[in-house]
Amino acid sequence: DSCEGRCEEGFDAGRKCQCDTLCVYYQSCCSDYSTVCKAKVTRGDVFALPEDDYLDYNLPVDLPTDEAPVADPTEVPTPPVQVDTTPESKPNPEETLPEVPKPTPDGSEEPEELCSGKPFDAFTDLKNGSVYAFRGKYFYELDKTSVRPGYPKLISDVWGIEGPIDAAFTRINCQGKTYLFKGTQYWRFDDGALDPGYPRDISEGFEGIPDNVDAAFALPAHSYHGNERVYFFKDKYYWSYDFAQQPTQADCEKSSPSTVFKHYAFMNRDSWEDVFQLLFGSRMPGANGPWYISRDWRGVPSRLDAAMAGRIYVASHQPRRRKSRRQRKRYNHHRSLNLGFWSWLQNDPDSAGIERDGLSGSTCEMLQSVYFFVGDKYYRVNLRSKRVDLVRPRYPRSIAQYWLDCPQPTEESA
Repeated sequence: DSCEGRCEEGFDAGRKCQCDTLCVYYQSCCSDYSTVCKAKVTRGDVFALPEDDYLDYNLPVDLPTDEAPVADPTEVPTPPVQVDTTPESKPNPEETLPEVPKPTPDGSEEPEELCSGKPFDAFTDLKNGSVYAFRGKYFYELDKTSVRPGYPKLISDVWGIEGPIDAAFTRINCQGKTYLFKGTQYWRFDDGALDPGYPRDISEGFEGIPDNVDAAFALPAHSYHGNERVYFFKDKYYWSYDFAQQPTQADCEKSSPSTVFKHYAFMNRDSWEDVFQLLFGSRMPGANGPWYISRDWRGVPSRLDAAMAGRIYVASHQPRRRKSRRQRKRYNHHRSLNLGFWSWLQNDPDSAGIERDGLSGSTCEMLQSVYFFVGDKYYRVNLRSKRVDLVRPRYPRSIAQYWLDCPQPTEESA
């Protein structure tokens, strides 16, 4: 079969090959897909850098350590038994997160103040790309630089759970279901609607993962034949959990689209198979660990409040003569290289004015970051190296300043 005239039709179970945007991930594309069906690029797919304005992995940075290295790994709790059962996949009803008026705390409670500096309990990005931050009884929706209007809202009014919660993550697949954890139980939501049969015990759906976790974040599978993974953190230990099942391509057609997964699938379409295998390589389904946070996540404190995976992006590096640090114009240099690479990657004739010869002799690297939140600070970690990113200004950074757009404290208030 050919993709001629089929690029906009979506998935068709009656055809032996597919021409929809997810066929590369599911390895079901027609042979002429890459030439006939040109990928549509959204604004979120073409950012050149993460939240930093400049990036240089050659900067010498001394990573802080908050405790002495652990010498005896036998102190770790008994490793859990691996399992191959996961919560079943079900189609998603196309419902939206309900809107409620801004809550007014009663006189006996301290009002929720956005810029109070109190630790957050959980962060997660929903399937529509929105980022949600949970703290105490309330939660916020964040845009690129600050909090969206109408927040905070009570967790109990919108999610049906009395706050605070312990952790949250959203699976990075086409269905994009969101999981909230509290105590011994977890809840699973589909576009803001609670799935039937929930809450469930953590020991039932995630056997081998402890109760009362501190933080969690999810990663995609490198392909349909791989396993999605979730990392859980508690005290000074962490665990990984590999899901045994993924939604089929037919399941995806019954679900509203996941913006986060579409971004990942778009990146995957350009044959980064080896890189994705390295970043998201699979193990046996079930729980693995525990391991020490301080040993494997360099520069990150051993006890976390929250965690969240960032978006995948591409960095390109061009060999250049050694210059002094003052002579390096990191922002403009890396920005031109990245934009040039994206223009080449997309083969987009409409990208007028973008430098196209910046990649001569350069190398490109797929990067995935994870954000760890501790107190009123956060760290960004490169998933491949599992160390705090070497950028300036250095980490940790202020959550209030970089995520919530709170005013910087004056010298008097500090």
